[in-house]
Amino acid sequence: MEPVQKPLYALGLRLLATMVLSTLVMTVKVTAEAGVAFPEILFWRQLVPAILILGWLAGRGELDRLRTARLPDHAKRAMLGLTGMFFTFGAPILLHLALATTLGFTTPVFAVILAALLLKERVGPVRWLAVALGFAGVVIIAQPGQSVIPPFGAFVGIGAGFMVALISIQVRDLGRTEESIRIVFWFAALSAPVLALGLPFYASAHSAWQWFLLLGGGVLGLVGQLLLTASLRYGQVASVIVMDYSALVWATLYGWLIWAELPPLSTWLGAPVIIAAGAVIAWREHLHDRKLTTAAANSAG
Repeated sequence: MEPVQKPLYALGLRLLATMVLSTLVMTVKVTAEAGVAFPEILFWRQLVPAILILGWLAGRGELDRLRTARLPDHAKRAMLGLTGMFFTFGAPILLHLALATTLGFTTPVFAVILAALLLKERVGPVRWLAVALGFAGVVIIAQPGQSVIPPFGAFVGIGAGFMVALISIQVRDLGRTEESIRIVFWFAALSAPVLALGLPFYASAHSAWQWFLLLGGGVLGLVGQLLLTASLRYGQVASVIVMDYSALVWATLYGWLIWAELPPLSTWLGAPVIIAAGAVIAWREHLHDRKLTTAAANSAG
């Protein structure tokens, strides 16, 4: 049974998720700078949530909540999510935190393109104009030919936006039949063994501070994923995704407090353009959903 939609509740969940996940991204960057190999950071990011969820449900005698008839769908989500993590957490390691966050704002733009290509949705001129506007913002930030932004870092940052759009569509589909904790558990449980295959090549001994960062990242990841998944369960992707723009506030704050860095002028100029593109897409989706709801109500009456 599809869950009842709670738009305001979903927006609140997404806002909290953005705060927690922004803190997680900062923690990953600090952990990498502390000398922990990036793949191992991702391994603990997945293993800790899987263990915590399993232990919590076992203690409550509710392990049956993890039972699913959609394991192949969860496996597909895990592989896409694993790829997405390399982009999402790799970008802030390669770039300034605020810059990586801003490039990730291309998610709504890619969501429109994926909706047209994968879901065969009809995309009107307003949304295509927003797509063009979003990529114009990327060009402003990247400044091709004269930018000091590493090309590979820019590619990873934009790739993060693409992967989040792709994964959001899949999580939304899973959320029609699966509760949030089940989606998060199977993502962690299926991807952690894949990451573990490389442990003999990159694992090392850690200090107490490094362990604190690794375990803290896992807890933040669990809380953030639960909030994120729940927001997609109770609200439309196009509606809740606007809350993601608050991540720029956290990224700028963390960048200033920890690394004494502020976004360059190109980021301040390009970010509003990308955010405007995402806002136009979200508003267009909101109007579309409201029109469908009204039509359904009229036909039922």
